[in-house]
Amino acid sequence: MNNMMLKKFYYLMKLGREFELRSKQEYMNGNIAGFLHLDIGQEAISIGSMLAFEKGDVFAHYREHVLAIARGIEPKYIMAELFGKKTGVSSGKGGSMHLFEPKLGFYGGDAIVGGHLPLAVGCAYARKLQGEKAGVFAIFGDGATNGGAFFESINNATTNKLPLIFFLENNQYAIGTHITWTSPFLEQYNKVKNYMPTILIDGMDVIEVYNAVIKAKEHIENGLGPIFIEAMTYRYEGHSISDAGKYRSEEELNIYKSKDPIKKLKEYAINEESVDEKWFDETDEKISKEIDEAVEFASHSPEPDDEELFDDVFCENCEV
Repeated sequence: MNNMMLKKFYYLMKLGREFELRSKQEYMNGNIAGFLHLDIGQEAISIGSMLAFEKGDVFAHYREHVLAIARGIEPKYIMAELFGKKTGVSSGKGGSMHLFEPKLGFYGGDAIVGGHLPLAVGCAYARKLQGEKAGVFAIFGDGATNGGAFFESINNATTNKLPLIFFLENNQYAIGTHITWTSPFLEQYNKVKNYMPTILIDGMDVIEVYNAVIKAKEHIENGLGPIFIEAMTYRYEGHSISDAGKYRSEEELNIYKSKDPIKKLKEYAINEESVDEKWFDETDEKISKEIDEAVEFASHSPEPDDEELFDDVFCENCEV
């Protein structure tokens, strides 16, 4: 991995981490309302996967802030969306859980667990019919693998040999329920291995994530049908901002914090690739300013117009 790519990994991972930390602070300050699901600890997956999957459509779960940044959506537009402002990526009407940017092929933030998987299947089917080379990337959590939509999507994608990467972000907890309490095994690829090729990776290693998605992308673009990647990871925060995470021990949390993906990449870049430590200090300072600017932009952006907040799509010409 060359220095330029390592620096890009670090910049985006650290930008994502600082964005999430600041979002948590702004939520506590009362500037963000509703639900807020933070990606802290899982940045290697969000950044590595999106940089590898450059072309095609992305369907994401609702822990999608860092995915959106990696896809190319500017932090200020994401922060404005979290603030519910008109300048937000979804015009202030979607909030944290619904970040959409069709121009970038980013159909993120489905609030129903696993609800976006059938949509990804439909999109992959359309791409196959249209003869397009670029496929579809669908990312979801371990909790989704116990839902009917998951099994239907796996079966449909395999039967029709669709160009679709199923990417499981296994952080082991569906809200406060450990996956082994609702599934006979920790590693969920066991549910899929008879349907399609599977890859099990370390989701705390951005380079490993990147390489796995590159390999999977080649697979679907060569017309070989769907492929399944499972990345073992861990979130440092609760399921959402309202979750104190008391179901996890401090010892367990510290074990995974010792494997921090950003720290791991920085040490590798310095020790193995001779990236100057001064560069990291300068980059951190740059990121801090960028986050401040994003909050400033969101704070001073206008609220959505009242007439734009509700459109009755079922009764366009009805009298109210």
